[in-house]
Amino acid sequence: MSMDDATLSRIIEMAWEDRTPFEAIERRFGLAEKQVVSLMRRQLKRKTFTNWRARVSGRRTKHQALRPAGISRGYCRSQYKPAGANK
Repeated sequence: MSMDDATLSRIIEMAWEDRTPFEAIERRFGLAEKQVVSLMRRQLKRKTFTNWRARVSGRRTKHQALRPAGISRGYCRSQYKPAGANK
């Protein structure tokens, strides 16, 4: 699968986000969890990949089925602030 740099960057960003489940990446980009892991392995340095993998393995918020009932959003409300909000 060929993708532009912006798409690749967004997938990596979503994979790092604690509250974004792999299912959201699959819905948006068509990549299953195994494909995301493979992409991260190719794109990240070895130590960075190891740290990421340890971070997401078994994390409840990264797997839709493990999330507590009632959490439907994929990100923290304060994560995406409008431009200029820091002024």
